[in-house]
Amino acid sequence: MSGSVPSAPGNDAAAAGDNTVLSGRDSSVCGHDAAGLVTLATRLGITVGTAESLTGGAVASEIVTVAGASSCFEGAVVSYSHAVKEHVLGVSRELLERVGAVDADVAAAMARGAREALGVDWAVSTTGVAGPEPHDGHPVGTVFVGVSGSTGDSSHRLTLTGDRTGIRAATVARAIDILTTQIAFTANA
Repeated sequence: MSGSVPSAPGNDAAAAGDNTVLSGRDSSVCGHDAAGLVTLATRLGITVGTAESLTGGAVASEIVTVAGASSCFEGAVVSYSHAVKEHVLGVSRELLERVGAVDADVAAAMARGAREALGVDWAVSTTGVAGPEPHDGHPVGTVFVGVSGSTGDSSHRLTLTGDRTGIRAATVARAIDILTTQIAFTANA
């Protein structure tokens, strides 16, 4: 299932939905940060985890910088290779061979796999092209964030600009924002 995250009030980036275009240097447009995620998840009594390719564990690192993260954060799978995506996260080999790792369905499958492997209520995943070169026909800045939770699985396409460091930083910020927004929306539904 591919879909956009409902917009939080005043969060124009979330309102842009599946095809958000941001500068890698300006991840400040995100409405929710790691502290907000930890606060919300702790208040709701839910657990979270990550599956990361593009960000290589940076989303998990950002979450655990928050004091009290252990009350909700269970762990992460850094799945840089196809083999780890397949064998640890359960992403189908056929899907990976057909579309490659940079794909909306792969992002959703990664998040679902992390949710199952880590035994968490919600998981977020990242996959994409940080550069400096295009990959599998995708331009630099093509990113997919997957979310898996009580409402099912979704994926969110981002089109980011900037250098490798900026794209990765913007992806971390957007992944945390998208996950937090989805949890908040579900809790308030």
